[in-house]
Amino acid sequence: MPGLKRIVVIGATSVIAEHCCRLWLQREPADLLLVARDPVRTERIAADLRVRSPASRVAVRQVDFLDTAAIDALAAETTKDGPLDTVMVAHGWLPEQSRSESDLAFCREVLEVNAVSPALFAEAFAGRMATAGRGTLVIIGSVAGDRGRAVNYTYGSCKGLLERYAQGLDHRLSAKGVKVVLVKPGPTDTPMAADHKAAGRNLASPQEVARRMVKSIDAGRFMVYAPARWELIMAVVRNLPRLVFNRLRI
Repeated sequence: MPGLKRIVVIGATSVIAEHCCRLWLQREPADLLLVARDPVRTERIAADLRVRSPASRVAVRQVDFLDTAAIDALAAETTKDGPLDTVMVAHGWLPEQSRSESDLAFCREVLEVNAVSPALFAEAFAGRMATAGRGTLVIIGSVAGDRGRAVNYTYGSCKGLLERYAQGLDHRLSAKGVKVVLVKPGPTDTPMAADHKAAGRNLASPQEVARRMVKSIDAGRFMVYAPARWELIMAVVRNLPRLVFNRLRI
């Protein structure tokens, strides 16, 4: 639809991404494309968003998240009718760490879904956004990427890779008129963190995380911790001496 902001969300079944979409459409109608692997779940989210914002256009697209040709085709198709305002790469999967340690095929899948796939999507859109000379590329990482820890180092290493990738993209695109925003949520009350919730951990609400994300995206900040307290927490964790850190199980 002419005149509407154009937003693409990769991994649209993410609860945090869904709440970001609600906030965007609450503010103004948009031309929104939801991309995911599960078309049924994605269509349910799309239907809810259409009710919330009848003036918006909300479309759904199913893509193989590890098919480089499909990823490139998606980026080409969505940019052929004009530049995009926002692309959010939101998908991820928090697996059981112990299985990654004993099953190499599973470990590879974790690495591909959480690191390779998001990087490929970011790369596919980055060049086209640079050509257009505008837009914001949002990558959802995690506080888990700040330091490798025994409890989740396979997942955390993927998020660490995404941080370096986002830094490189930011350096590359800074002179092209494209903003890169890396968001690092702490543990959040989503299905991904169901085990943490069952263990009684204090989790942030997805609404709280989404509000901070949208505000930071508007401001064009490169790196955002959500909630904000995790910036201080992770500064402490990153700077613990190795001998001290290795005695802890955090």
